[in-house]
Amino acid sequence: MSAPGALSNQSRVAVLLHGGLLRDQGKTGLSLLRYGQFQVVAVIDREQAGGSLAELTGIPKPIPIVASVAEALAYQPEILAIGIAPSGGQLPQEWREELGQALGAGLSLVNGLHTPMAEDPQFQQWLQPGAWIWDIRQEPQGLSVGKALARMLACKRVLTVGTDMSVGKMSTSLELHQASLERGLRSRFLATGQTGIMLSGDGIPLDAVRVDYASGAVEQLVMRHGPEHDILHIEGQGSLLNPASTATLPLIRGSQPTHLILVHRAGQTHIKGMDYVPIPPLSNVIDLYEQVAGAGGAFASVPVAGIALNTFGWEESAAHEHIAQVESETGLPCTDVVRFGADPLLRGILAEG
Repeated sequence: MSAPGALSNQSRVAVLLHGGLLRDQGKTGLSLLRYGQFQVVAVIDREQAGGSLAELTGIPKPIPIVASVAEALAYQPEILAIGIAPSGGQLPQEWREELGQALGAGLSLVNGLHTPMAEDPQFQQWLQPGAWIWDIRQEPQGLSVGKALARMLACKRVLTVGTDMSVGKMSTSLELHQASLERGLRSRFLATGQTGIMLSGDGIPLDAVRVDYASGAVEQLVMRHGPEHDILHIEGQGSLLNPASTATLPLIRGSQPTHLILVHRAGQTHIKGMDYVPIPPLSNVIDLYEQVAGAGGAFASVPVAGIALNTFGWEESAAHEHIAQVESETGLPCTDVVRFGADPLLRGILAEG
């Protein structure tokens, strides 16, 4: 049966990451490893089997890396989470056998791919009694078009926006949420992608929502949680600069943000895979996002309150140099939230109006 099974801190999870542990398409699995409150008992990656997770990724957890689902079963997982997004988000044919082994062994399956599995006859045949398949990328029911209702909420609404896709918007929102909780604020992280939903158990898979209802879906989520919180941290998607992205504008309109945090990868000068599309100076990007958010006065003025700089791969001294350069260029607080914490950005948010 199809049964959404939100991952709890008692869940024993194996993360499928074939070839993705050191690549961008494995960002779902890496986020599960870094932020998940559940117990990850094994990582499955045939290319890195036997390696050290801490040495390979910097995630300080003693989790074994194995080559197959069959090997992972020795660590007694209850759930298999697909932690990699192949090209197009479709299930590779060669993975079906391994997923079948997991289901046949009694595991449940968390599926963030575009390929639906819960109603697939072959998967249903493999599925054991009491187990479930959670297809995350499903459009929510009861959606309508956006109406800019979130502007009436009293809470702060912080949306992460990017200079490109896959630069760290979700991690920034999660780190800001944690910093807000530590300040005693009634904070909530609102997931808008499959990874965030796996982590939080709630949210909307925005890339599964028809474009006409996208801003309405965001609005529905924000309106559901806004009245009971002081601050909402809304997970950003895509980028206004990336020709392939359609998610950022519905997020801006649906959430009616009070603040934006711009996320950028240190040293990146062009859209990834499109060296003919340059990333403008960050001061120009800030102006772009602020102008789009306010729409010439149709909506409230929305400041970019800070820059989250992804310095992964840079030595710490170089990371600090990049941060200082961005602060000098933009006049805004800047930090790498994963390496150095989110407090500078949160201070910038709380200092605004």
